[in-house]
Amino acid sequence: MAIQHPSFGTIDEKRVIVFDTTLRDGEQSPGFSMNLEEKLRMAEALADLGVDVMEAGFPIASQGDFESVQSIAQRFAKDGPVVCGLSRSAPGDILRAVEAVKPAARQRIHTFLSTSDLHMRVKLRMSREEVLEAIQKSVSLARNHVADVEWSAEDGSRTDPDFLCRCVETAIKAGATTINIPDTVGYAVPADMARIFAMLRERVPGADGVIFSTHNHDDLGLAVANTLAALDAGARQVEATINGIGERAGNASLEEVAMALRTRADVMPYSTNIVTTNILKTSRLLATITGFDVQPNKAIVGRNAFAHESGIHQDGVLKDKTTYEIMTPESVGWATNSLVLGKHSGRAAFRDKLASLGYTLGDNQLNDAFRRFKDIADRKKTVFDEDIVALVDDEVMRAQTRVKLVALTVATGMGTRPIASVSLEVDGEMCDGVAGGDGAVDATFNALQQVVPHKANLKLYAVQSVTGGTDAQARVTVRLEEEGKLVDGQGADTDTIIASARAYVHALNKLLAKRARTAPPEMMRTPA
Repeated sequence: MAIQHPSFGTIDEKRVIVFDTTLRDGEQSPGFSMNLEEKLRMAEALADLGVDVMEAGFPIASQGDFESVQSIAQRFAKDGPVVCGLSRSAPGDILRAVEAVKPAARQRIHTFLSTSDLHMRVKLRMSREEVLEAIQKSVSLARNHVADVEWSAEDGSRTDPDFLCRCVETAIKAGATTINIPDTVGYAVPADMARIFAMLRERVPGADGVIFSTHNHDDLGLAVANTLAALDAGARQVEATINGIGERAGNASLEEVAMALRTRADVMPYSTNIVTTNILKTSRLLATITGFDVQPNKAIVGRNAFAHESGIHQDGVLKDKTTYEIMTPESVGWATNSLVLGKHSGRAAFRDKLASLGYTLGDNQLNDAFRRFKDIADRKKTVFDEDIVALVDDEVMRAQTRVKLVALTVATGMGTRPIASVSLEVDGEMCDGVAGGDGAVDATFNALQQVVPHKANLKLYAVQSVTGGTDAQARVTVRLEEEGKLVDGQGADTDTIIASARAYVHALNKLLAKRARTAPPEMMRTPA
């Protein structure tokens, strides 16, 4: 039966709404925080991907979070996805979220409250009747300001069934248009989720007039399976993140849910608005921004997802790809042929290749990226799509930065102490630093710290090859920690030392941006 929804109009029973929480739940992952420019880039990519609802953040958490949500709402002031702000049940939270999402053409307030006996006793110290009253008041307040209100039962999968029914009924009567039942701690199995949603749809008055949503965590590796089970039982909104990032073990992976629905439409005949050919591009953008690549064997977007090494598999694929591939690489954005430009390629060919990879750059960024491409082409025998993606992402994410790496020289050798000399542009002024270290990388980092003093500790230094071969680009990830604040930076270059310096400078820029943000208030734990 079709449902009338304030944001989407008539929703067919086969239509699945995709609610992306990469910018909210995903950003809660340690080290995954993003600055404003990075959030805006990610928001635009999510819109291009076709998500229906974008949970832009938790406005009450800090001034920085509020400004991020408000800026994203302003970006989609005329059209685009529904922009959602998260809030607890307190009036101040809700009104702050209302203010943040107000510029958006389509707005949603997502408010929540714990409903399990464990959470009510330990976290809330509230009785069941007090919780029901809080649900009624919070949803009513939100509905007085926006037409689209989502209510979540935190720890819903461990909530007493009878009480969960009462909570959902209260939220619906108060005006909620979407009801979310999260598996907050990743405890449920698919049979649990199917039972919960079937029960609510059968027992709760008014359930046929709202959208039920499922939000699952991956603590037992069951987030995607639980999401699909909930859909089969009547849920019509899925909450997920790009690359499955999120609290602890993460959330259901958006790309896995989307491709499961597309690939197995024979048993799950549901439709979404996801543009699947943009999946890989969006995944890589997130990895670049956060500094965390997906594991090679990650479904859909891992670099081995469509690789075949077994002789038997290779033989089968050469004869007919469907022998071992249940979807085509092109359907999620992998290039048919990864071999691309060389040192003799011109600017027009480079621009065309960027367009085929999903990039549109302004003239200045294009010139900078082309200059680095030619430099790499002179040093590498073969330039692959992955090389171009790495260098362009490296340029784009540095477009709006306070600290820029201008020059680096390192003198090192056996039996000598390495010395690094760096030149940085800091807030428009040139600054130089020279320092030694236990190795070339250590000397480089010491020189950078000399120019930009800080007390951050290096928590992670990781090097990964973008492609194969001794001339491959290195992608370096650096994690810094200062007074509990974690930031990650990433850099790419055929020279590992330069890539390391780029990554460190990227992390420094994030650290400087994070220092400027107001610390979140206490007790800011959000639902998962």
